[in-house]
Amino acid sequence: STISACEKGGQWQRALGLFVALQHNELLPNVISYNSTITACERAGQWQRAVELLVGRQQNGSLPNVISYNSTISACEKGVQWQRALGLFVALQQKELLPDVTSYNSTISACEKGGQWQLALGLFVGMPQLNMLPNVISYNSTI
Repeated sequence: STISACEKGGQWQRALGLFVALQHNELLPNVISYNSTITACERAGQWQRAVELLVGRQQNGSLPNVISYNSTISACEKGVQWQRALGLFVALQQKELLPDVTSYNSTISACEKGGQWQLALGLFVGMPQLNMLPNVISYNSTI
């Protein structure tokens, strides 16, 4: 899609503009358009917009998936918003979605950047309990 092309090209404002135009033309955004727009905002450090898109998606009755949450958590991590990232990680599980290694790594990194090493360590230690194997990024973010 065009939104995905803008996301990959680092054109978050164009991706967001296309997303808004999609809605103004009374077309329903799909999972790809939502996730591509959230990812474009995440890559540009626009954590507030990523959160708004995720919340808006839920209000429109469209259920976010793990990728939606991961991109938004990552946006919050990059914006040093550890509390929001942790809240999204919890919300992901409350929606009965299974976090993956990316969910953990982004949340651990957000906690680390926020000086919350105890929370980062707790998340890391909890990974094997869900049969989640930590990877190099998990270890590096926790150290």
